[in-house]
Amino acid sequence: MRMAAHPFFQDSSILLVDQSFQRSNDRTWCFWEAGEGFFESIVHHQWSTLRVASKTIDVSSSIDPYAYKMIRGEDFYAYSLNALQSKSNIELRAGKITDFADTATGAFVVVDGERFEAKYVFNSVLRTSSEQLATAQNKHHLLQHFKGWVIQTVEPVFDPTRATFMDFTVSQEHGTTFMYVLPTSTTTALVEYTFFTEELLEDAAYDAALKNYISNQLGIKTYTVEHVEFGIIPMTNADFSTKHSRVINLGVAGGQAKPSSGFAFQFIQRRTAAITAQLVKGEVPNQRLSLQDKKFLLYDSTLLHVLTHKQMAGDAVFSAIFQKNPMQRVLRFLENRSSLIDDLQIMSSVPTRIFMPTAIKEMFA
Repeated sequence: MRMAAHPFFQDSSILLVDQSFQRSNDRTWCFWEAGEGFFESIVHHQWSTLRVASKTIDVSSSIDPYAYKMIRGEDFYAYSLNALQSKSNIELRAGKITDFADTATGAFVVVDGERFEAKYVFNSVLRTSSEQLATAQNKHHLLQHFKGWVIQTVEPVFDPTRATFMDFTVSQEHGTTFMYVLPTSTTTALVEYTFFTEELLEDAAYDAALKNYISNQLGIKTYTVEHVEFGIIPMTNADFSTKHSRVINLGVAGGQAKPSSGFAFQFIQRRTAAITAQLVKGEVPNQRLSLQDKKFLLYDSTLLHVLTHKQMAGDAVFSAIFQKNPMQRVLRFLENRSSLIDDLQIMSSVPTRIFMPTAIKEMFA
């Protein structure tokens, strides 16, 4: 999409391969952003106020200058495919990818037995699972898994200007667990049950928890489920970089899901914008971590260590951070754009006796 929007690439031949371009509304991306973004025209809804709750806190705050935005999968696919299909230099091919690698002059990809060569291959296929990568590298690995229902109520019960970002008042028996509530009207909302744990649940357990939360904590007795989504995102500090110079990994395969939270959409946007800028300058896209990247990877690794070794409950960690910091500072921290002063304020919110020794261990690891 960024190449299609830039005149530099209008004479380039670009091949986009996927198993199928017949995509359903299989996911919802939510992220915060200041101002208008690259996909602003398909933002389905946005919120100006976020709420975080647990057994010890219940805080709601304006997040200005940010807005918390939602993009639905069906809108993203339709918008993107329409834009790409209008470009004569971009070919969309449905098929199975069986191989890709560097060549002496670039890279190649094999699709249904047919080989294509190019200057670069941009790859979002995770050849080795995130868990296998983490095990091989002796790194931490959790799963963020979630099930969401879009519900429609009879009576107006929601405030469409306010989203519940994290509600930890649900049971924590399986590990770090919370609910999102994202209203898009007074009668419609996405309610999502989310975990940071090592194992998935039985499908019926997600449904039971959603029913219980909607009935008992939201106080909604009559509603219909209009849409269901389920997803799994790896939370790991494993190294996803490739030794190939002309095969550039993207998305989860490129390590763009933040290890400690699973947030990915905006990290992918930054990465694709950076790659496009480098190509325009005639540079090979840089896959090396900057000093800033390494700093935040240390923070992520430290929290993953605390959670995987159960040194402190996840709801207690996030409650302490949100209780002692303005929402905007936490959002800057979660998007890897916080200042050193921000970082020190966040760090002072959690127990030094737990996090400092763990950070030192992770630094040397």
